[in-house]
Amino acid sequence: MTAGDLALPAAPAWFRFLPASGSPHLGAVDPVAVDPVAVDPLAGAEGRFVDLGPIDPQALLLAGGLSAADLAQRIAAGSAMAAPARILQPVPRPGKVLCLAKNYVAHAAEFGAKPPAEPIFFAKLPDSLCGPGDPVVIPHWLETRVDHEAELALILGFEDPERRGRKDVAEADALALVAGYTPLNDVTARKLQGQDREHKYPWLRAKALDTFCPFGPFVVPRDGVDASDLEITMRVNGEVRQHARTSAMVFSIAQALAAMSRVTTLRSGDVIAMGTPEGVSAVHPGDEMAVEVEGLGVLRNPVVKGEPPAAEAR
Repeated sequence: MTAGDLALPAAPAWFRFLPASGSPHLGAVDPVAVDPVAVDPLAGAEGRFVDLGPIDPQALLLAGGLSAADLAQRIAAGSAMAAPARILQPVPRPGKVLCLAKNYVAHAAEFGAKPPAEPIFFAKLPDSLCGPGDPVVIPHWLETRVDHEAELALILGFEDPERRGRKDVAEADALALVAGYTPLNDVTARKLQGQDREHKYPWLRAKALDTFCPFGPFVVPRDGVDASDLEITMRVNGEVRQHARTSAMVFSIAQALAAMSRVTTLRSGDVIAMGTPEGVSAVHPGDEMAVEVEGLGVLRNPVVKGEPPAAEAR
């Protein structure tokens, strides 16, 4: 994602970027207050960008860093810079990506289902992750429907010097595992998913194709925003396809994390997607998807068709 594509969050946030030379750096943005009524949410805004240096955010997350207070101190000590030319996915190597299924009543209904009685979740593979502006690549062999799914994502982060993670977390303690929030697009090979379900096969491949999980660009610290009632919007080529609020989620963030922690150990750097609202629809090569989560910024990604390997192209 380039500087000209940016729509800034409403609160200070962190991100990863690629400087003109060298390895990825951690950056931060302190947005300038603007009138949200007067500004097109996809038009961008101005803010103060700060280079925090060649820091791995996962190391900070493991140390319990990147809270609002910690980020404010880093911004004050960082070096001012121009808006970055390229922003990367926020977390480079998350251990796992877990996603809630049917966490909005209307989304479950559009597939003829009811919301589950308890949180149901699935995994996307780490290689499905990509960053803002990166192309979502439909494989050359896939000719059936591919859908967008706009979601609120959690970036987990908590002090864990012995790297034990957290298991069997109580709901009352679950929010403390969240370092921050960012937009995510749970791209899905819908027809492929349906075919696998019909055969009673696992449908991991429909969710875990490479590049089928863009997220970012900015991560707003948990204590910098109330995520319980945020507006989520998906636009494809500027047309609104999905629109809802996180207050309509069937299961809260705390309920979801508590349920997940009964099954798997949650660790700093993990990415959790909180489910998509109704309105999922097909995308095609040449489209641009834009996920906006209120106060968190906008995630934009083009859709392209993959090229067959050279041996197949001949």
